[in-house]
Amino acid sequence: MAQTANPVFLRPVAEPEADTGKAITFSTPLALDCGRTLSPFTIAYMTYGTLNAARSNAILVCHALTGDQFAASRHPITGKPGWWDIMVGPGKAIDTDRFFVICSNVIGGCMGSTGPASTDPKTGKPYALDFPVVTIRDMVRAQAMLLDALGIEKLLCVTGGSMGGMQVLQWAASFPDRVATAMPLATAARHSAQNIAFHEVGRQAIMADPDWNGGQYYERAHPAKGLAVARMAAHITYLSEAALQRKFGRELQDRDQISFGFGADFQVESYLHHQGMTFVDRFDANSYLYITRAMDYFDLAGDYKGVLADAFRDTKARFCLISFTSDWLFPTPENKRVAHALNATAANVSFVEIESDKGHDAFLLDEPQMLATVRGFLNAAAAENGIA
Repeated sequence: MAQTANPVFLRPVAEPEADTGKAITFSTPLALDCGRTLSPFTIAYMTYGTLNAARSNAILVCHALTGDQFAASRHPITGKPGWWDIMVGPGKAIDTDRFFVICSNVIGGCMGSTGPASTDPKTGKPYALDFPVVTIRDMVRAQAMLLDALGIEKLLCVTGGSMGGMQVLQWAASFPDRVATAMPLATAARHSAQNIAFHEVGRQAIMADPDWNGGQYYERAHPAKGLAVARMAAHITYLSEAALQRKFGRELQDRDQISFGFGADFQVESYLHHQGMTFVDRFDANSYLYITRAMDYFDLAGDYKGVLADAFRDTKARFCLISFTSDWLFPTPENKRVAHALNATAANVSFVEIESDKGHDAFLLDEPQMLATVRGFLNAAAAENGIA
């Protein structure tokens, strides 16, 4: 087990604009891969269900790039249901009548955990670009300190999709004795050149916005246009061509004929504009820079001299990997690469490829085979660990 964090309960270093649920501020410094430390730092989180007397029914849910701690509860800013409401809740695949679910906002985020919008205790002003660059491993270290503070030595399961899946893999590598089972969805052990390229387009859109002001925009207009464009570009990668065609085709938006102009003639254009505009209401532009960079830097094999299997040499966890046929952001071969590495260590691993035309976002949607797979895997994990 990792050393207990010995948290000190202080006021959060940044007062959130909305109720971000629970939060713990740690005085113990968080050592970061970049060579710097973060202290104090706050982790905002939500819990669902009840921790049993043996503290053996805990499941850590890790969020993706634009997610947060509100996996199964109404978002305080948007008013929308939790991002994994389809999966987490009473009687659902991750059944909160049986399991104690924790979901925290990652370090570098903007929903209560310490990030670039938080107050730098040295200056009394927002960190902005003085915030240290963080990695997926840093995020997982902070989560481990949160679990220490909650008195949870071992997780029944750690799960999540996309960047959340990266955190799952990092958990198995960094804390193999603290994970009984691991369920990464729609993810990879490294970020591809194509994915890095898409992220760079988004970052450049933000930094090209005149309101970005070198990251120093917290007391003035925020770079909303740049962040909206970044979100629009990224959102295309979350869908599939088939899904876009089925939803929108070449249908016009509120008109009978093309305008011969540059407004949103097509429904798909209007949809992307909506995605961009709503995103800026709940996300910080600098956090977008930092979190996309963390994903870009993720290369689990690179941490083990290029041998991915070595990342899992010490794990005794049972794995279930899930991919989707139309996911071109984290395609099935990338998920299979992880499965092959686990097989090389004689790990207990199952792999499920789900037929879907919904693209990368399928892991967030009502996919019956995915829900059945998750339910079955967790039922088996519960039985193996004596959980009713």
